[in-house]
Amino acid sequence: MSTVPADSQRPRKLCPKLILEGTRLTLKTELAFALNEHPRIVGPRKYRYHSPVISAEWCAFTNFPWGRGLINFEPQEEALALETYRTWLRLFELQRYYSWIIDRFHISTRVYQQRVHGKDYDFGWLEDGLAALGFRVVFCTRRPDSFVAAREERLKVSGNPAQYDDLDEFVAEQDEFRQAVKESKLPCLRVDVSENNLAAVADRIADWLEETGGLWAP
Repeated sequence: MSTVPADSQRPRKLCPKLILEGTRLTLKTELAFALNEHPRIVGPRKYRYHSPVISAEWCAFTNFPWGRGLINFEPQEEALALETYRTWLRLFELQRYYSWIIDRFHISTRVYQQRVHGKDYDFGWLEDGLAALGFRVVFCTRRPDSFVAAREERLKVSGNPAQYDDLDEFVAEQDEFRQAVKESKLPCLRVDVSENNLAAVADRIADWLEETGGLWAP
């Protein structure tokens, strides 16, 4: 009888954990879906099933469209937001052998809250937990001169076009993200989406994950 454990005879399980961060119009959502179907990141799929893509941008704190949530909460909702982050972290810990792709998370919260409410949240405790699980950050950027064309494309589908009126705000916010990402404890890859080539960007992320061991659980 073989003494080799059954688990050692199974193929290594892919369970990457990525957080996509960056200002608006940097194709984070589109990239999240592309990564979630990339065969080198989630394996070959013969059929489509539920995507493990979540977002702090969900406006789950208010009962109206484009309301408030984990990123843009009001000061009186701080306890609710922090409890939500603790709950997400606990869920990730309970399901550590699963792939998670997050379209904006705590870095977006930190940037927004510091800019709008003047409060810099210390998410060190959250990043310690995320790091232990193998989470990594992909910082999505674009050249300042490419925001105009990106806005034109977004206006074709946006239900809230007014949010894209001030492109100077996005350029300034991108610099704020750059500093916040620099201060993060999590491994980070910066990608440039100025050419709108999602396939090339997804391949670069796949290369990075393969080279650094990010495709598998720690």
